[in-house]
Amino acid sequence: MKSWSVYLLKCSDNSLYCGVTKDIESRILKHNQGTASKYTRARLPVELAAVHKNLSKSAAYKLEYRIKKLSADKKIPALENWNFS
Repeated sequence: MKSWSVYLLKCSDNSLYCGVTKDIESRILKHNQGTASKYTRARLPVELAAVHKNLSKSAAYKLEYRIKKLSADKKIPALENWNFS
């Protein structure tokens, strides 16, 4: 069984997109093909900015929710250094 990941993509307009997946490589490919998200489809190409791996599904969705509430300048450091206690 694969573990879950929370990822941040940097879009061509320098905005950030946060998502959850079990297969990060496949998900980034789908984003760049324009089939993963309406938001990223209009901001191609995208590249991986940060990822936090080895989470349970519940923890991944909770982390995604918390990251989305942060300002853009705090998202990458928060995701890279997140520690569930």
